[in-house]
Amino acid sequence: MFLLDSAELFGKYQANIERSPVTIKAYLGDISHLNGYLQEVYNAPIYLQDITQQDVENYLYHLKVEKNYQPVSRKRVLGTMRSFFSYAYKSEWCDKNVTAKLESIKCQQKERQYLTESKVFQFADAIEHKLIQLVARTLYFTGLRISECLNLQVEDVNLEENLIHVRHGKGNKDRNVPINSKLKELLVDYNANWRVTSDYFFATKISGTLSTTSVARVFRETTKSLGWKKTVSAHVLRHSFASKLVQNDVHLVKISKLLGHSSLKTTSIYVHSNMEDLKDAINTL
Repeated sequence: MFLLDSAELFGKYQANIERSPVTIKAYLGDISHLNGYLQEVYNAPIYLQDITQQDVENYLYHLKVEKNYQPVSRKRVLGTMRSFFSYAYKSEWCDKNVTAKLESIKCQQKERQYLTESKVFQFADAIEHKLIQLVARTLYFTGLRISECLNLQVEDVNLEENLIHVRHGKGNKDRNVPINSKLKELLVDYNANWRVTSDYFFATKISGTLSTTSVARVFRETTKSLGWKKTVSAHVLRHSFASKLVQNDVHLVKISKLLGHSSLKTTSIYVHSNMEDLKDAINTL
């Protein structure tokens, strides 16, 4: 069986077990890149049965040296390979799982970047694009991922019950996120006075949608205009949301539910300790 043929079947399996379209696309992209690499190495079509552990190790080394992939990115690719080859072996498409003996890639755990509330407001106020400014405030007040935010349908935003319904979030999970009273005022005005006709809640008149690339570009331009060295991304606003809740002593279990995390371990990365916090803690003695 050709590698890409087995990848297609793997994608259907992932859809059957309710993996999100984003996850499936990433998996298939990783396998396609592996296929392209091996085709270049061997100058021949790639059969699943012929792939060895050394091939996968060489590919991961190629990503490190030639493509400059960071450890966290290579770790994600390795995760894809493990899932794929494990399923291929269980499905008897090949006689061994060539990733079974591969060691994990160590990643230095970095504390997530976030902004203080005053910095978030300064950033949002500086955004000249009215719709993207509202998106920035929505990201901060809800903790939504950018894809979740921009994929919201009109019926997903219930301004009467103060709830945002997130459909098919990470892990293909649905969840409800309450609407902050400060955000509600902005959303009510937007919905009543200047939202364009579209199935999507956040949409431009031209396309009827709003793209992640447009948001990212405006965020970069705004950061530059403020003279800030580090770019503020949608994910930084999500981190800022979580960090603010932690600072306000909201229980991690509640934060985890709001963020759509499947594990408290993931949520725990938002427990920041800066030097001022540590000084205040010492001074309580």
